[in-house]
Amino acid sequence: MRFVDFLKTTVLLSGGAATVLAAVTVLAAATHGQESLRLLSSARASTTLPEHHPGAILLNRLWPLLVFTIVAGGVAFLAPQVPGIAAGFAIIWSLAWRRQEAAVTAIEERDGAYFYVCRTSPVRPIVLERTPGFKALRPERVNGAVG
Repeated sequence: MRFVDFLKTTVLLSGGAATVLAAVTVLAAATHGQESLRLLSSARASTTLPEHHPGAILLNRLWPLLVFTIVAGGVAFLAPQVPGIAAGFAIIWSLAWRRQEAAVTAIEERDGAYFYVCRTSPVRPIVLERTPGFKALRPERVNGAVG
């Protein structure tokens, strides 16, 4: 799975988790009648594409988000404030990661490489694999003019 796709999916799933937690908060509050509510530099070089298992990689790397969402949602009917607070954390997490994909894409275009997330143990750090790609050739600027 490409690293930029992993980052995009992380942002979308974090936003989705926040939405689910917010919905569970509203449902639980209604039931209770309450009104208050550095990785790229260490990438291994490779000349072949890695195995393509995006579902397994996402589950393997984003399992804490899944557990966080299930636990916070599960507590909703005991304390409806918990998933509301958890939704806020998921939104903050999503907002913190939203620009990472563009930064990695810029590095890939500049260096002419693609970064892929390798399958590793769920409790070990992410390992990236660097494969050859296409370098974006842009005109050089000399004293502010393209030349």
